[in-house]
Amino acid sequence: MVAVPIFRRRLGKKGEELALHFLKSSGYTILERNFRYGRGEIDIVARDVDTIAFVEVKSRSSNEFGAPEEAVGVRKQKQLSRLARAYLQQKRLLYRIDCRFDVVAISFQTNTIRLIKNAFPSTC
Repeated sequence: MVAVPIFRRRLGKKGEELALHFLKSSGYTILERNFRYGRGEIDIVARDVDTIAFVEVKSRSSNEFGAPEEAVGVRKQKQLSRLARAYLQQKRLLYRIDCRFDVVAISFQTNTIRLIKNAFPSTC
């Protein structure tokens, strides 16, 4: 396991808390936080009407290295797809419910929160 500097860990935790409140106020029902399977984790699993949303939260203290959502590259997308499938299998929901991948992008520099629904193609 890679050691994460305390600042980054606190920033991520704060971002996840903000994302939770934002999603709830947007009508989402939170089903699970920090779903772990193997070496991976889905930040938030939520229901948006009749769809399961697997939500990745990305927080940035500055935009020096790009926008938060840019950190969800192809490798991360594949990992999230694998984790989503595991979640649906564990809950016996595979092939029974629509799902998608959302990203909550938080910029502490500009004090903005953006919800990107269907951030990448669903393979769950």
